[in-house]
Amino acid sequence: MSGRTPSVPRTWYRQLILGLTLVCAWPVHAGSPVADGAVRQQLLAAAQSQRAAGRRMQALALCGDLLQRWPNDAQALQLQVRLLSELGAAAQAMQLARQLDPPLPAQEMADLEADLATHQTRWASAMPADSRHPYIEADHAVDTMDDTLARYGEHFPEVAARARVDRLVSYDRASRSAAAVSEYQSMLQAGKPLPWYADEPVADALLQQRQPEQAMALYEDSIKHEPGPYPDDQVDPHIGLMYAHVEAGHYRQAVASIDQTAAAEPAWRPIHGSTVPVINPHKIDADISAALIRKDAWLYRDAWQRIDAMLAQAPMNSMLWREMADVERARGWPRRSERSAITAAGIDPDDARVRLSAIEDWRELNDFSRVEPSLQDVEAVIPRDKHVLLTRDAWDRQRGWQFDFEHDRGQGGAPNFGDYDHETQAKLQSPLLDDHWRIYGLTRLAGASLQEGHTERDRLGLGVIGYARGLEAYVQVLPGLGSRTSRTAVEAGVKWFPSDYLTFNADWSSSGDQDVPLRANYYGITAHSLDVQVQWRASELTSAKLSASRDLFSDNNQRNGWQAEVIQRLHTSPYLSLDGGVQVGSSRNSRSDVPYFSPQQARWGLLTGRLENMLSQRYERTWQQRIDIAAGVYQERHFGSSWMFSTRYGQTFTPRGGLAFGWGLSWGSQPYDGRRSARVMLDLTMHWGA
Repeated sequence: MSGRTPSVPRTWYRQLILGLTLVCAWPVHAGSPVADGAVRQQLLAAAQSQRAAGRRMQALALCGDLLQRWPNDAQALQLQVRLLSELGAAAQAMQLARQLDPPLPAQEMADLEADLATHQTRWASAMPADSRHPYIEADHAVDTMDDTLARYGEHFPEVAARARVDRLVSYDRASRSAAAVSEYQSMLQAGKPLPWYADEPVADALLQQRQPEQAMALYEDSIKHEPGPYPDDQVDPHIGLMYAHVEAGHYRQAVASIDQTAAAEPAWRPIHGSTVPVINPHKIDADISAALIRKDAWLYRDAWQRIDAMLAQAPMNSMLWREMADVERARGWPRRSERSAITAAGIDPDDARVRLSAIEDWRELNDFSRVEPSLQDVEAVIPRDKHVLLTRDAWDRQRGWQFDFEHDRGQGGAPNFGDYDHETQAKLQSPLLDDHWRIYGLTRLAGASLQEGHTERDRLGLGVIGYARGLEAYVQVLPGLGSRTSRTAVEAGVKWFPSDYLTFNADWSSSGDQDVPLRANYYGITAHSLDVQVQWRASELTSAKLSASRDLFSDNNQRNGWQAEVIQRLHTSPYLSLDGGVQVGSSRNSRSDVPYFSPQQARWGLLTGRLENMLSQRYERTWQQRIDIAAGVYQERHFGSSWMFSTRYGQTFTPRGGLAFGWGLSWGSQPYDGRRSARVMLDLTMHWGA
């Protein structure tokens, strides 16, 4: 095949009916054998002449009339087979060809079978006849081409080459990208160039196999040979090129490419035979892609505004609702995302990717019991789809084993921490049990070198955490290790998020390890502590949080405190965000004559800033950095007020999905009882699982 095979005209069936009508209307003459022979020769010559002139329907009608009178005429039967194949009726042509006696030459049979495979490939790219079995046509095309190669590949190199290229296209249509890429690489090694009409499907397969650099070259070659405009049922290769640039890390080129494509596409296009224009689907595809690339680069509000504007013009477009759901989830609105996915499903119940979107929402809402049945339903329809495979991988990680490790090591901050301190926590959680529970083991090891001596607070225990839609709750029991750790700690907590905007947290502890200084632990002092928090989060741009705590120390000291914080996004650009905030708080102790830092009353106010930046990204492998700064005033009763400042620089590296490592180095300075103290701290983290 030397170029993209032209699509079968949509009116071919009308022309076929016309041809059959001509066949039925053709007069049948009786006469002598000589006269009949002359008539046969005239009909056959006329049919061949019409075929040579490109009038195949007329030739088919003449051929049909001839076969009415001489049903077993070998020449007419062979001509009929050739005409049917040329008109696109490849399956019927092949069926008739196998009944011929004598058969067609092997070369022609090979060409016919290759034609059939080509047409099956084309049919596979259309809407599947059965939406529950979308791969049937493409798989059938692959089987036909396998059979063609087995029969004729050794003796007819041209037919074999054509079948191999068409099989590449069918592999892509069947979501068998690994097979397509393997075949393509074999062709390259054999020095066989790829015809341009196969560039786009092979590029799609390369993209699915995470080879964006090779995919880019093929997309560009496809666009060079076929710059558009494209039929409605053909995906614009500019969109594939955009994703190839993104996945190769060329964000600027990707944005420029898709924005140019979207600007060049008219919103409406004329339709032949009508004065009323119709919506241009390629314009919608390009605009959606331009929005989604911004979502992937952290520009969530921009992406949301773009899709919202498109929905205002096309509220019954299910694809827009589906993509809106993904953007809403990225902005922290899983319930709104779920409603958008339901709307999309109502418009197009056969869109399996809508179910995937809802599954992502249920995972975030802890509505785990709905995930596995829905995912299995989708897998039964499109098990090879890359989005399905990614969702399955993410869900299996989330419901599987989880491990978290945190280690802090500080120097300085003598009033609270001594001259040297450390704290390590490790938590191993079981797989999800009955969609609602996990059990886990937890260890907390802490120690400090104080002026009075060394102290340790080490615990090891078990816990259970329960999940329901919009709810998490845990209970854990942590006996002390060694003689320096007082009392068995019993701790419990709950997190309730009743809406996309509100979250409530409460944590209680019988030992108060998170609030009791290590210096107090040296003297055997513990506390019953309660921490509550309410957070309002409008979106990724704005949030406010109010926290309150109460600690009842075993030495009869009572501490009450509160803190309020507001954070506002100040700047967003691709893969970079800058937030600013205000934090105020106060604490009060009933006793200050204790051996640990316990101010009678303290107040503080801070201005905070946070910068996050993606240093590198390639699929799930990411490398990010974060800078936190806080500066303000600290006031302690009887000791006046003075400045306080802290800063932290950290990085997080994710080598693959479900595995992340982090580190951070921080420094802070504030007064304690009128004496300034500074502290340097190194923190390390690791996560394995979801």
